[in-house]
Amino acid sequence: MVWRWLGIVLLPMLIFGWGTAVRAEPKAPDVLVKEIADEVIERLKQKPIQSDEDMNEWLVYVEERVLPHFNFERMTMLAVGPAWRQATPEQRKRLTEEFKTLLVRTYASALREYRNEKLEFRPLRMAPGDKTVRVSSYFIRPGGEPISVDYMMELRGDSWKVFDVVVAGVSLVTSYRSTFGQEIQAKGIDGLIQMLAQKNARGETLPADAAAQG
Repeated sequence: MVWRWLGIVLLPMLIFGWGTAVRAEPKAPDVLVKEIADEVIERLKQKPIQSDEDMNEWLVYVEERVLPHFNFERMTMLAVGPAWRQATPEQRKRLTEEFKTLLVRTYASALREYRNEKLEFRPLRMAPGDKTVRVSSYFIRPGGEPISVDYMMELRGDSWKVFDVVVAGVSLVTSYRSTFGQEIQAKGIDGLIQMLAQKNARGETLPADAAAQG
């Protein structure tokens, strides 16, 4: 299933910090993604994940470079669905923290799959003043069919942030919604928080729906 390539399709997101930290003006989102993709892939070639020590280094790297450039609260809201409105501020905070941990570990673990894949980008369709854009690309695998990859991004303040990635028409964050909804229906929002905490404690990564198809 395409989710086993999660780490690769998210490669351009790793060093958004490098682009925003040294530039006064934010670049167009597609230009930014294109520029940094080559840099990230080169780093991965030089430092592939081959051991637990390598994984720990990548987790630290992801924490430093990725987290400030994703809107995890919006991602969690999309994953939880309508039940998000029922959650208290404290429950929303805990849900976001646990979901963020799950996504970061899933992402870092998936980087093990890198095998010289490439990303090609389509022209950006963006009107002046747009605050939300879809950066469309396709993922080229040696010996395999291309896979469409869309980065959903929003302008918050003076920087672009990612709030979803759509792979082959499937949303990363909403792929969790069915599992989350079942848990909420059975055990409530606190039950979902507990389930996520347990998954993180066990080091689990992919959502149940994705793992079943992987």
